[in-house]
Amino acid sequence: DAEARAAVRPQRRAEVEAALGRIRDTGFEALNIDLIYGIDGQTGETWRHSLEAALAWRPEEVYLYPLYVRPLTGLGRRARDWDDHRLGLYRQGRDHLLAAGYEQVSMRMFQLPGSGGLTEYRCQSDGMVGLGCGARSYTAGLHYSHEYAVAARQVRGIIDDYVRLPAEEFAFANVGFHLDEAERRRRHLLQSLLRTEGLDLDAYRGRFGAEATADFSGELETLAGRGWLGDPGGRRLRLTPEGLAHSDAIGPWLFSAPVRALMSDYEQR
Repeated sequence: DAEARAAVRPQRRAEVEAALGRIRDTGFEALNIDLIYGIDGQTGETWRHSLEAALAWRPEEVYLYPLYVRPLTGLGRRARDWDDHRLGLYRQGRDHLLAAGYEQVSMRMFQLPGSGGLTEYRCQSDGMVGLGCGARSYTAGLHYSHEYAVAARQVRGIIDDYVRLPAEEFAFANVGFHLDEAERRRRHLLQSLLRTEGLDLDAYRGRFGAEATADFSGELETLAGRGWLGDPGGRRLRLTPEGLAHSDAIGPWLFSAPVRALMSDYEQR
């Protein structure tokens, strides 16, 4: 409860446990639990306590998220280096879940063996439709969302405008980015490389008629030079365990120059 308060999360442990009990009683195919590490005041001992509390439910999926500190938030105004201990806690959580019999799917996602067949969704080739204010979506050639803000007054204004929209307005995306061929190739690389299964070079060639090793030779050489890319001579490129641990650095590093420019021009509010 103390860590939830430190992360400015309103839920209480008893409420979480009650919700999990109702989910299990309902008989859903898969239970997912998200945990956050790197919270102010969190230690290896308290992190282990949270991991064990989650594992008591034997969830089919567990996600480990580092504490993200956004500009303009209360946490973002504190003078603190939030990266101090996150990497160590990530490694602890990863090793704890692997020892408990879970399989790692990405930096964040861990699954019980045999539960992966619950969905046939493939992020590289399938789209994603997000429903609701602030949800993000993507198709083969488009990323889009509703407006986004952090400051409380701005968030309230967006929600107030959203609930007053007439139905016909939902046929349009009001914030979007069209992906050209180069961006689609780069997104495929990102969505593949940041998962433990890695980038299937034959699938990439079949989809784009090109070699990923040629399209991204410089980036792949840099990752290999750091020891973050395993078996670069195979037909499937995978990050090493340490490479996966740095996914949150590798992802933004792989952004294209046009995307970086769009991000820098975005007005935070």
